[in-house]
Amino acid sequence: MTDTKYKTEKRKAEVGERILITNADYELSDYQNGGVFTVTNSGTTGVELDCRMISQHHEYEVIIGEHTPTPNLNEMDYDELVALSEAVMKALRTRSYKLGYDQGRLDAEIETAQGTTDKSDQQKRDEIVSKSKSDVAFFIIKFLKYKNEFIINSKKRTVVALRKSSESGRVISKGIAKCAPNDCFNEHIGKAIALRRALGLEVPSEYLNVPQPTDVRVGDVVKGRTAFSMDTYEETVEKIEDGKYKYIGGDFDYTEDADLVIIDDSRADEGSEY
Repeated sequence: MTDTKYKTEKRKAEVGERILITNADYELSDYQNGGVFTVTNSGTTGVELDCRMISQHHEYEVIIGEHTPTPNLNEMDYDELVALSEAVMKALRTRSYKLGYDQGRLDAEIETAQGTTDKSDQQKRDEIVSKSKSDVAFFIIKFLKYKNEFIINSKKRTVVALRKSSESGRVISKGIAKCAPNDCFNEHIGKAIALRRALGLEVPSEYLNVPQPTDVRVGDVVKGRTAFSMDTYEETVEKIEDGKYKYIGGDFDYTEDADLVIIDDSRADEGSEY
């Protein structure tokens, strides 16, 4: 007898399959309802089991899946808890490898599941950007028979994902992601959203509610205000030195960090195909 929950089918069992006794004609010490056995031989009216008993076809159901309930952690001692946690982490890493997740993404999701809340908005955004990149790479590898094209328009703050036939080039499906007016544009997050929509998949809420960046970095596009007027400008950061920012192709040299707003932290090329 066991607390394991089984998913079963009512049909004739084949040799090698496991069965769950659900309607025993006669219950014995080693054969009773709830018992699990492996079929060693299958006949017209019943099956022979590994316990050398014979079970009629109407007495059992074939096991096709099972689920072991979560143990009561409060009843486990320290060594048992450590062993369980190690087994869980091993299973998670094995599963993540098979699914194509990278280690950084797995660690970030574990921290999220554990309720880590002491990270800054910039750290949270960095993790979501990293997860977006992994997401796109995973789905591209999974659907290799299609050609994936991304149309990135940083001015309009949109990303379009096109899934095309590798043979004809015909568009099979498309998805669109559009950045909200007051949010910072990031093409990697946009790609993940657009590709998921092109695939007809749900978009994770974290992709739609990303914290805004707080740390200006080289390659970011920022909006600022000139020192002697109320005019605004948009420039790409080329260099950061002693807390001052030099822009690519700007007429001015070093500008103090005076109310700079990051409007694009993609730091990537305009478009790409996979």
